[in-house]
Amino acid sequence: MSYNAAAIDALVAIVDHGTFDAAARALHVTPSAVSQRIRALEREVGQVVVRRTTPCEPTEAGTALVRLGRQVRLLDDEARASIGEQHGPVQVTVAVNADSLATWFRDVLAEVGATAGLALRLVVEDQAYSAQLLRGGDALAAVTSDPVPVQGCRSERLGFLRYRPAAAPQLAERWRKGNRQDWQRMPVVVFNAKDDLQHEFLATRGVTEPDTAHLVPTSADFHEAVRLGLGWGMLPEPQLLPDVASGLVLTLGGRAHRDVHLYWQRWRIDSAALARLSDAVRRAAGAALRS
Repeated sequence: MSYNAAAIDALVAIVDHGTFDAAARALHVTPSAVSQRIRALEREVGQVVVRRTTPCEPTEAGTALVRLGRQVRLLDDEARASIGEQHGPVQVTVAVNADSLATWFRDVLAEVGATAGLALRLVVEDQAYSAQLLRGGDALAAVTSDPVPVQGCRSERLGFLRYRPAAAPQLAERWRKGNRQDWQRMPVVVFNAKDDLQHEFLATRGVTEPDTAHLVPTSADFHEAVRLGLGWGMLPEPQLLPDVASGLVLTLGGRAHRDVHLYWQRWRIDSAALARLSDAVRRAAGAALRS
């Protein structure tokens, strides 16, 4: 079954902009026209496709149609570009975790930036949650820790980031207890509420909740906070190893580490833009990640 393109566009606009009125402004039509298109689509599908909440949210059926709409838009943009009708670059939305973006994924940005025709829209999301953006159609591809492909996607292993507990030398010395650290009292830095790396490590040291936990929600600032002695934290090796070599930080906990395996998931559609981007991701991961 093929669905009315204008109705699908209206649904995507509602999800993107949050309300029927905002979608109407984006589409340069009246709110009544948007409502008519959605009602016609719901009659065609036989069920509700969008919840009239604030902001509006797609139903399960609506989510599938939003995903379809974004796929069609990507392929349409590529077709227009190939025949000279598309004057701007093809846009590709990608979900990537903050630590990857701050380290190995920068080589992807450099490669994309060296050529024309592709505009990246990056969404920063924890690797354990980025697959949700694929399911909802909010991303065309994602760096994720989930090896199981989302329905309609393909998945390939990239390698893994190794994290090790580290701290500035002065902090480590201050909270030394004999020949080990006072993990209960030593301040820790946490990235956000989804970041469980530090707490998982603490659990192996018998600590449920440390006395002091600092929240620093960007990768670069998290790294800097550890270097400055705000607290200890789990650092990925691309950030950690140069600092250890220069004496800015030292590793803690012996050989303790946590490996986060990463996968590249992308929609299973014949898209030249996605194929080109996937090649860049493979090269960057192959050069930087442990295999």
